[in-house]
Amino acid sequence: MADWLVLGLLLSVATAVVIAGIFLVGARLFPTPEASKASYVLGESKRRVEIRQYLRSIGEEFAEDHFVEGQHVAFYLPERDVAITFDARAFFRIEKSPTYGVLVEHEMPGIHLGDRLPFETPELDDGEGVDTTQAAFAILGLSTGATLSDVKSAYRDRVKDVHPDHGGSREEFQRVREAYTTAKKHAN
Repeated sequence: MADWLVLGLLLSVATAVVIAGIFLVGARLFPTPEASKASYVLGESKRRVEIRQYLRSIGEEFAEDHFVEGQHVAFYLPERDVAITFDARAFFRIEKSPTYGVLVEHEMPGIHLGDRLPFETPELDDGEGVDTTQAAFAILGLSTGATLSDVKSAYRDRVKDVHPDHGGSREEFQRVREAYTTAKKHAN
C-alpha cells in the first residue's frame, strides 16, 4: 500500500512540475503587456488641455495647479471661487469649505465641464464647426429626434461592438461614451 502512496505522490509532483513548466514557457512566449502610467498621464494631460481650451473659450479667468483650502487643484477660478480637480480626496475636503468644488473624471471631455460648473456657461460646439449633438446621435446610429429610451438602447448595442474587452479600441469606446453623454442630454 505504501508503494501506491509513493507512486501517487511522485505522479502528482511530476504533473505539477509539467504544468508549472507550461505556464513559464507560455509567459515567456506570450508576455502580458504591463500597464503603465503613460495612459493615465496622457489622459490627464489631454483633459487638462481640453479644460484649458474650454475655460478660455467661455472667457473664464483661471489659475492652474493652485492650492485651495490647503488642497492642490488642477484649475481654480478666482472670480467665482470654484476649484476643479481630478483628485477625489481633494474634492471631498474642498466640499466642506466655502469654495465650490468640481470633480472631473479623466474620461470626461473638457467641453462637458460647463454642465458641472455652478454658473451659467454658453453652449459651445466642438470648435470644428460640427454640431456635436447631431454628431453624437449619428455615432449612435440615431436621428436627432430619438427618445431617451432609444439613446440608451442604441448605446448598449453600440458598446457591445466597440468595448475594448470585446475587441474594440479604447478610442472608439471613448467616442461612443462621449456621444452617449451628449445624446442623453438632448434626447426627447
